[in-house]
Amino acid sequence: MNIFKLAWRNLWRNKRRTFITAASIFLGVILSSIMGSTQEGSYSKMIDNVVKFYSGFIQIQEKTYWENKSINNTFQVTPELEATLSSIPELSLSAPRLEDFALASYGKYTKGALIVGIDPEKETAITSIADKIVAGRYLSPNDDGIILGAELAKSMNIGIGDTLVLLGQGYHGISAAGKFPIRGLIKHFNPEYNRRIVYMELSNCQYFYTAEGQLSSLVLMVDDNKTMKKVLPQLKSSINSPYSAMSWEEMFPPLVQQIESDRTTALLMKAILYIVIGFGIFGTIMMMMAERKHEFGVMVAIGMQKWRLALTVVIETIFIGIVGAVAGLIGSFPVVGYFFYNPIPITGKGGAWMQDLGFEPYMFFAWAPDVFINQMLAVFVMTVIIALFPLYKLIRFEEIKALKD
Repeated sequence: MNIFKLAWRNLWRNKRRTFITAASIFLGVILSSIMGSTQEGSYSKMIDNVVKFYSGFIQIQEKTYWENKSINNTFQVTPELEATLSSIPELSLSAPRLEDFALASYGKYTKGALIVGIDPEKETAITSIADKIVAGRYLSPNDDGIILGAELAKSMNIGIGDTLVLLGQGYHGISAAGKFPIRGLIKHFNPEYNRRIVYMELSNCQYFYTAEGQLSSLVLMVDDNKTMKKVLPQLKSSINSPYSAMSWEEMFPPLVQQIESDRTTALLMKAILYIVIGFGIFGTIMMMMAERKHEFGVMVAIGMQKWRLALTVVIETIFIGIVGAVAGLIGSFPVVGYFFYNPIPITGKGGAWMQDLGFEPYMFFAWAPDVFINQMLAVFVMTVIIALFPLYKLIRFEEIKALKD
């Protein structure tokens, strides 16, 4: 206890030196937290772009649908399936869809289009497509009109109130043809959807394809990706053929691979950052040792054992590490919090490139406990390791030479 008291008092004998050493740890925690938050924020936004703009976390489909996206590979929701889904409390939302392709025609223009039949209220609760309407209005229940991508409308020179002709093949080869008034235009963040998406009310879509009661997918939402990984095995074991459950990770493996690859690169960048932070902390510790060299010599000369002196300095360093790491943790909250609510816009060619890929042109930040706590612990552990340097130096300390200097 005496050693702990002495170490604590030594910190405040020279407040300037303690402040400089703690400040290097403080800045290290903040910088690593910002970097970690940026990485996790970009990954979270990538997942949101897939999950909340189209796929949901999980989809129930006919077991062959994903490999062969034909309207003939659709299904009907049975009471047994509804009971299974209602027995899983983590499932917060669900939205039915019927998807297929058709030719869209207006005047001299003809384009291939992705037709998506939706329940307007349930769909916008998941993907917020009502907020992406840039002209006209959103679909209402039992609406006989359609909304389509703004780029598709522009390429066909069509607008609100015009009538679009759709031609396709319905359920079991029946011809599908119809005229649909345009209720609104949508600007989707994914440019591919902007160029070909057409939304219509679900019952209207089922009538168009002569597929009453049929669905191509049932989109399910949970709170987050961790919950999805917990629910998915339970769901897979509960539902039987002809149904299958697929997560967004199974539907979009390239995105998962991209995130994992980026994590590996980010780990290398974070290691470089930690090395820079470590050398900054190490430099302040060396400065402290050099400034107190004569002091250490006097203490050993009057009878203090070297191992006790070394232990005292190590405890001092650990105390400084605790002060700096905790201060850095507290200081990270307002910095990361500001950027979390005010993401950094990416302008110029970089922003245009991101928009072409279907991503919002911003640098996003994550607000998660792991981001802060892990960085604080990493920098603190690094400080403890650096504290072994004064331990090594003081065990081999030559007090006579120190007193002469």
